[in-house]
Amino acid sequence: MKNIPLLLLSLLFIVGCNTAEETPETLPMKVAKAYGIDQWDQVNNIKYTWNVRRDSATVFSRTWDWNIEARTVGYTGADTSYTYSLDLPADSLPEADKGFINDKYWFMMPFQLAWDEGYSFETEENVQSPLKASNSTKLTIIYNSADGYTPGDAYDLYLDENNMILEWTFRRGNGEQGATWTWENVQNFGPIKLALDHNNAAGEKFIWFTDVEVN
Repeated sequence: MKNIPLLLLSLLFIVGCNTAEETPETLPMKVAKAYGIDQWDQVNNIKYTWNVRRDSATVFSRTWDWNIEARTVGYTGADTSYTYSLDLPADSLPEADKGFINDKYWFMMPFQLAWDEGYSFETEENVQSPLKASNSTKLTIIYNSADGYTPGDAYDLYLDENNMILEWTFRRGNGEQGATWTWENVQNFGPIKLALDHNNAAGEKFIWFTDVEVN
């Protein structure tokens, strides 16, 4: 090893530390951390049932069993069940994978903020949330127009002082108008937090999760 003067080594160390300190943590990552992304390596498997109310009398449900290490997904619907690999080529994935991705965003959006790369974001302080007029920080996530099953979509997340989601608005194709639901009934499942209920403006459950297991 070459003999580098001690003073120069000290200066390099100081510059390196300052560079790390000057890289601020983004708000999307703060949201992910609020729900436990730092403990995600302790999660091996997640199983849950996604429920949606289609009308006052009809509920549609489907169950997912995601083996994270094996990269497989088990799907159970009304009349069929099977397991598929997430490593299949995109054009070979079953139709159910679209449902898996959709339902995972409803359930695990905070973690998607850490996993996804193809989005930009904007923030605005002291914004009233659309449904409950709660004071919040508005975090807008805009996905690019190239990736995913529904490219170009946008989400407005309304955050409390702890970076937890109070409400979110989905805007297809980043259009001006969207629909808003709550994020509530947050519970601890092992090392992570998950919101089980998404209610509409009337306070009715629109989408909710049951039979949740995190191992």
